[in-house]
Amino acid sequence: MSSLAALLKAPGAMVECDDDPEAVFDYLCAKGWSDGLPVIPPTPERVERMLAYCDRDFERPVVKIPPRFGAATPIRVAANAVMAGCKPEYFPLVLLALEAMAEEPYNLYGTQATTHPCTPMLIFNGPVAKEVGINSGHNVMGNYFRANAVIGRAVRLALVNIGAAIPGTGDMATAGTPAKFTFCVAENEDNSPWEPLHVELGFPRAASTVTVVAAESPHNVNDHESITAEGILTMVAGTMANTGSNNAYYAGQPVMAFGPEHAATVAGGGMSKADVRQWLWDRATIPLSKFSKEGIERRFRRKLAEQFAHAPLDTPVHMWAKPEDLIVIVTGGAGKHSQYVPTFGNTRSVTRALKRADGELVKSVQELKRG
Repeated sequence: MSSLAALLKAPGAMVECDDDPEAVFDYLCAKGWSDGLPVIPPTPERVERMLAYCDRDFERPVVKIPPRFGAATPIRVAANAVMAGCKPEYFPLVLLALEAMAEEPYNLYGTQATTHPCTPMLIFNGPVAKEVGINSGHNVMGNYFRANAVIGRAVRLALVNIGAAIPGTGDMATAGTPAKFTFCVAENEDNSPWEPLHVELGFPRAASTVTVVAAESPHNVNDHESITAEGILTMVAGTMANTGSNNAYYAGQPVMAFGPEHAATVAGGGMSKADVRQWLWDRATIPLSKFSKEGIERRFRRKLAEQFAHAPLDTPVHMWAKPEDLIVIVTGGAGKHSQYVPTFGNTRSVTRALKRADGELVKSVQELKRG
C-alpha cells in the first residue's frame, strides 16, 4: 500500500455507508455534504487517482477557506473534486481557482457570507483551457460541457464542505443564484478581435490562467438590429445601467462578455478594449434621482459624501468606479447576444497562472502529473 493510500485509509479519514448510489446520495445530503445533486462517492481509490495531477504536499493547506477557515489541503479538495465529477487532469485548475480566490482583493470571507447573490465566476485563458476541454463557444455559460460544469462545481463544493458556506449559517445569501452550482467559462480566444484577458493583464500568451470574479448571474444583451459599434454599445450601456447593482457604489469589477459577433462589429468600428471601457463608463449611468430617497441619503450622501454630499439630483451615477475596472472578454458561439455580469462590488478580480510547486509556469497539465 502506498503512503498516500495508507493516509487515505487511516482511522478517522473515512466514513462507511451502503454502496448503493441512492444510499450514498441520501447519506451525503443528510450530512450536508452535497449541493443537492447526485455526487460520485469519494472513495480512497478515487481520491488517490485525482491526486495524480497534484505536485503539492497532500496534507499542507493551499488555502484556508472562510467563514470556518477550514484547511483546504489537496486531499480534502480532491475529495470534493471527485464528488463533483472531475477528471484527474481537471484537478490543478480547481486548486488554481481556490488559490486565486484566497488572495485578499477577492474578499473571500465577504463573498462567502454576504446576503448578495454572488458566486465565483471562473474565466480560463491559455492552452490548458483547450487541453482539458473547457467550453468557450455555444452555451458557454450553460449546461452540457463536463469540464465547465464540474470544475466550477468542485470549487463550490469545497467552499461549502471545507469553508462551511452553508445556507443560513455561513452563506447568508437572501435568494442566491443558480450560478452557485457552477459558473466556469473559457474565453473564446480564437474568435476574439482583441488580445485575450490574460495577455492584456501581462501574462505570456502561452501561460494558462484563471480569473476569479465574485459574480452575479449573467444579464443578457439581445441586439440583432445594430450594425455599428455605437449601436451595440448603446444597447450594452442600457443593460448595465440599473439601480439595484452593487457596482454603482462599490469599487468592483463587472464583466462584459461579448459574443463573437457583437465583438467583431464593435472592433470593426475601430474600437479597442480601452475604447469600449471608456465609452461604456461614460454612458452607462443613472441620474442620482432614480435611486430611492433613503438610498440617496444613506448610500450616496453619507457613504460617498466626497462625490455626492451636495450633488444635484441630475448628477450621473456611473455603474463602476473607473473605466479600467470593467473586465472585457469574448466568449460564446454564433448569435447576436452578449452577457453583462455584475459583481458583489466589494471585491476585486484576481488572476493567477498555472505553475508547478516550484513556481515555474506550465503549458500543460501533464507537466503536473506525478511520475
